[in-house]
Amino acid sequence: MSASADSAQPLAPTSNDQVPPSADITASDASRGQSASASASASELASTKITLQGALKSFQDFPIPGINFIDILPLFQDPAIHNSLLRALELQVLEFAGSSKPDVVVGLDARGFLFGPSLALRLDASFVPVRKKGKMPGPCVTAAYEKEYGTDFFQMQEGAIKPGQKVLVVDDIIATGGSAAAAGSLVKQLGGELVGYLFILEIAFLKGREKLGGVPTITLLETDE
Repeated sequence: MSASADSAQPLAPTSNDQVPPSADITASDASRGQSASASASASELASTKITLQGALKSFQDFPIPGINFIDILPLFQDPAIHNSLLRALELQVLEFAGSSKPDVVVGLDARGFLFGPSLALRLDASFVPVRKKGKMPGPCVTAAYEKEYGTDFFQMQEGAIKPGQKVLVVDDIIATGGSAAAAGSLVKQLGGELVGYLFILEIAFLKGREKLGGVPTITLLETDE
């Protein structure tokens, strides 16, 4: 004999049914857990920034008299500091992007190549290089930018970014902002969604952010030198 309809179907909830108190407790616990995690990440990021700042070196009168050159290469010479750098960059992106992580990390020629691929792996994203004109094979898109001694050109291979992909552009330093803006132009030419820029160091007095069209810009460290 087959089961009756009453026994086969679950009872529908009535207007007197209430959410068990445990559900509210669970939601409250989850909220507190997320808040505690965010606080711990912020504390870790702040501590790591201090470590990274202390590892930088400066060289007076390089490359010309009157310039105080900030050298980021020591960040890569010590494995522990190198790992701390990657962790700090990852935390900075997660804080900025939340659950909407980038699909593609674009690194600028040449120091963006030092950490861009490793960061992309941590974010489960692809890595796409931007190079000087004539350095990559196949069809490329091109963007010009101004340097102190004239005009230069960046290129990216066609098809490296798919239309609609969320893209983060990374480089070591933002100074005048021209090269970063050119990279952003390449992303847009390929139909990518430029979600932000990320730099290790910012030379704030040069106001490079002003060339980036209001796109969210994140820096780990800052100097006025």
